[in-house]
Amino acid sequence: MRLYFRLISIRIRSQMQYRLSFVLDTLGAAFTTLVEFVSLWLVFARFGDIGGWTLGEIAFMYGLVEAAFGTMDMLFSGYDPAFFGQQIQRGVFDQLLLRPLGLPLQMFTAEFIVRRLGRIVNGLFIFAIGLSLTSIAWDAAKLLYLPVVFVSAVLFFGALFVVGAAVCFWTVESIEVVNIFTYGGSYMLSYPMHIYHDWIRRFFTFILPSALIIYYPALYFLDKPDPFGLPSFMPFLAPLAALGVLAVAFAFWSVGVRKYTSTGT
Repeated sequence: MRLYFRLISIRIRSQMQYRLSFVLDTLGAAFTTLVEFVSLWLVFARFGDIGGWTLGEIAFMYGLVEAAFGTMDMLFSGYDPAFFGQQIQRGVFDQLLLRPLGLPLQMFTAEFIVRRLGRIVNGLFIFAIGLSLTSIAWDAAKLLYLPVVFVSAVLFFGALFVVGAAVCFWTVESIEVVNIFTYGGSYMLSYPMHIYHDWIRRFFTFILPSALIIYYPALYFLDKPDPFGLPSFMPFLAPLAALGVLAVAFAFWSVGVRKYTSTGT
């Protein structure tokens, strides 16, 4: 861990060499998320609710997703498919395989995008708005489970990045379809699952368990009934689902590493 923090500190110092650029990038990331939420606010001003969910309830989910995805995007930057695809093309990954350091440590420290703090802070701000607009009956169990859900979301989104990076072993560059499940998936999870078509909901519940990460825990925190009548333990499967998907993702990554052949660059 000492070596990890040392390498990350080098990444941070390199990005802070251009302070104005860093500040503008961070504010830009925060502003983009804020504009998206303001647009959503205007929709509520016109229609009142989305699938029976109020603005505060949507903000609760939206802010949680944004903060978790931003955290993941910072911690798992080395596995970002777009970034890793470039590493494959340039032959940089060959260098990682030759260094006397563990590959996971090198991947997690290959990139660390500090400007993602803008998205994280903005997500927390929207989450706070959601809390102020809803009357959640907090108890010890909910307070303890909230950080577990947050970490589960970070690990789940990170697993999608790992899978996307592993695909680059065969495609050499990142493919757009991966973004459907990463960036597109984060937007989808910002809204209640029952507004989507049945096949979409089933796929993202039982095959790629996105709904178990945010939607079902949100039902628990907000004391809302499950419109699909699934078992009452569903909201508490978030950590198991996240760890399961992460394990599968790294297993797939290991296969990719074993099958990897250099591009020759």
